[in-house]
Amino acid sequence: MKKYFLSFLLFACTFSYSQIKPFRFAFISDTHIGSPNGASEEDLRRTVKDVNAMNDVDFVVITGDITELGTNEQLKLAKQLLDSFNKPWYIIPGNHDAGWSESGGDAFAQTFGNDKFVFDHDGIRFIGCASGPYVRMSDGHVPRSHINWLDSVLKKTPDDMPVIFLNHYPMDNQMDNWYEVIDRLKTKNTIAILCGHGHANKYFKGGFEDIPGVMGRSNLRAKDAVGGYNLVDVRTDSIIFRQRKPGIQTLPQWAGVKIEKHNYTTAAARPDFSINNQYNYVKSKWLFQSDANVISTPVISNNHVIFGNQSCIIQSLSLTDGKKEWSYKTGGAIFSSPAAANGNIILGSADSYVYCLTDKGKLNWKFKTDAAVLGCPVIENNTVYIGGSDHHFRALDLKTGKQLWSFGGLNGPVVSTPVINNDKIIFGAWDTNLYALNKKDGSLIWKWNNGSTVTNFSPASCIPVIHEGVVYVVAPDRYITALDVNDGKMLWRNNDATIRESIGISDNGQFVYGKTMNDTIVAYRTSRDKQFAAWKMNAHFGYEHVPSMLIEKQGEVFFGTRSGVVYSIDPAMQKINWAHKIDNSMVNTVSPLDKNHVIVSTMDGKVSLLEHK
Repeated sequence: MKKYFLSFLLFACTFSYSQIKPFRFAFISDTHIGSPNGASEEDLRRTVKDVNAMNDVDFVVITGDITELGTNEQLKLAKQLLDSFNKPWYIIPGNHDAGWSESGGDAFAQTFGNDKFVFDHDGIRFIGCASGPYVRMSDGHVPRSHINWLDSVLKKTPDDMPVIFLNHYPMDNQMDNWYEVIDRLKTKNTIAILCGHGHANKYFKGGFEDIPGVMGRSNLRAKDAVGGYNLVDVRTDSIIFRQRKPGIQTLPQWAGVKIEKHNYTTAAARPDFSINNQYNYVKSKWLFQSDANVISTPVISNNHVIFGNQSCIIQSLSLTDGKKEWSYKTGGAIFSSPAAANGNIILGSADSYVYCLTDKGKLNWKFKTDAAVLGCPVIENNTVYIGGSDHHFRALDLKTGKQLWSFGGLNGPVVSTPVINNDKIIFGAWDTNLYALNKKDGSLIWKWNNGSTVTNFSPASCIPVIHEGVVYVVAPDRYITALDVNDGKMLWRNNDATIRESIGISDNGQFVYGKTMNDTIVAYRTSRDKQFAAWKMNAHFGYEHVPSMLIEKQGEVFFGTRSGVVYSIDPAMQKINWAHKIDNSMVNTVSPLDKNHVIVSTMDGKVSLLEHK
């Protein structure tokens, strides 16, 4: 990684606008390092060699999806290849670098020095920042901490200075908080937004709410002989885009953006909160905005609401009024939903530690593992069970933090919550498998695979449910599967409703609930015999893919969606009781206190107590 990043902030307040001088830069995207046959690596080597041979390229920008799965090994290889550039290069992550990351995205910034950049070049300010989703499946999302950073950068940017903004995603409704970025960029003279993600060269007619927008192709060859990238020529009056076939030819101009002074107006298209008027008897009793993303479910302990955020902070709020009580800083981002027992709070951090705090914020102990701990703990009889990204699942003593046993037979990270059934503890990993271990000594009892060798189809985000000796699990292959809890043998599978990763179980154990990818909640009867959907209900939540579980409490089923809406439904009548929109980002698995009070957290960092009056 080369140059500048944040250093300009030291003198930006005294910067004055200067006339643009012509220059050229290389625009690369979606390299997806980590291909099984080495093709993506070969494509990137060819591009680096091609760019290095050009004396008129001043620098390189790379707009995300650098790797296929964001593994530490893939990131290291990508850095090694990119270090071969003989000119400055600037890089940001995409969803493939964060969504399946074994470090929760921390390794990207550690490997490349940052996950955002800002620099000035010949009269133009270039600003690039990361986008999720992180660890959980969701829409694109500029992290709350990066929004705050963008505020600080733009505050020091002269109003008339030309700005080019770069992100992996297009700044449209593929991003759940696109409007926050757009509104900020419209306060400045933003002359273009560059993005990747779509693997194709595309000029956005009409731009992103009038800001000119250009998507760059993937560096991958796909069905061609070689891959490609874009050469961008900045002139005093325009920006010209040409596709480059490395080592072969530069194709004619395919897009152009006029450089001019912009005076933007705010567009009307924004997220719709009118659903809150429809169900106006549900309100946020209190609402807390964290400084960073919250991608986990808070735990309630002795009137404290406790959770971690992506800026490494564990926070406690008062259950009564939502006021901040205490915070504790770890060394890494937190994606682990905490568990509580006897006044103790357990959770993992991307800094590789499992932490045990009192519910008053004092450290009892911390246990060091060999990689990030994104998995969520479960506690039983003073034993903590938790999985990590070092391919181990552990049992720790709640009182001392001493390791009781460790199972090292995993081939991928654990990011979800295990479930206990008699002598077994059951969980999935991003290695295509569901595991059942002996909870006393950690020995493997069985493991199950859904038949796919594709890591992305692993049953890793789902929290399995169990009833009368049957384990029910769903995965991105969109099947519900019933397994014998004793030996892991498959009893039945069905994709008649195409549930993705979200399930739950009724309080009486008679039904397993599932959330599909389009509007529908479905229920199956619990049984060892093959089942088809007992009922389906259109809840009108639209397209949906977040792995938030369905929780029944006092006869009502609660769940959240990708668009920030929390639902309560009546499973007996198959009707909506109420719905409430908190923001426009992913809702994590909710925690109903009773049928009238629900603790909710969202990816954008909001934590709220919803009250039904």
